[in-house]
Amino acid sequence: MGRWYTSDHHFGHTNIIGYCGRPFSDADAMDKEMVARWNDVVADTDEVWILGDLVMGGKVQGLACWVARLRGRKVLVPGNHDRCWQGNRDHRWERADYYRIGGIDKIIDNPDPHTIAGQTAHLSHFPYMLDARHDTKFAQWRPQDDGDWLLHGHVHEKWRQQHRQINVGVDAWCFAPVPEQTIADLITRGPSNTPIPDHT
Repeated sequence: MGRWYTSDHHFGHTNIIGYCGRPFSDADAMDKEMVARWNDVVADTDEVWILGDLVMGGKVQGLACWVARLRGRKVLVPGNHDRCWQGNRDHRWERADYYRIGGIDKIIDNPDPHTIAGQTAHLSHFPYMLDARHDTKFAQWRPQDDGDWLLHGHVHEKWRQQHRQINVGVDAWCFAPVPEQTIADLITRGPSNTPIPDHT
């Protein structure tokens, strides 16, 4: 069994193409390509940790048409755009559709850290609070920086790695999940500041 990490697909969200400079003509083309790239690398026996913002637009359509087609055992750590996110008042009522329609195996709000390359790595949709230049809107939901590594999403095209923070979002990884070994290699190399590569 392999383990993968990913986030911020925004299935069904046309405007994300312009917001993040995604190289797709429309949401349908984007969604099809993200499913294809996921299924090219993930096996049915693999486990994929999705760190939030999985579906926007029509929830049922996004889950049934796209998420249900994704291979592997899917574990969702909800982000602020997921209707089942703990910051949404009715989040528990929304979870049944993610399980039933999307084939999500587990939804975990505050997951235990993973040990990768002998180091502790926390999992969150949000990055640590760095400074006033970065989005402070969700300050109460951000993890506290305790000196450990953090796998996160939310920042889309802002960076691939920022110090001990590794952005596993699709915008930073050519719209495919990131294998655990790649994360291990980054952790082994140590803190760094790495922008995302060109989408082309």
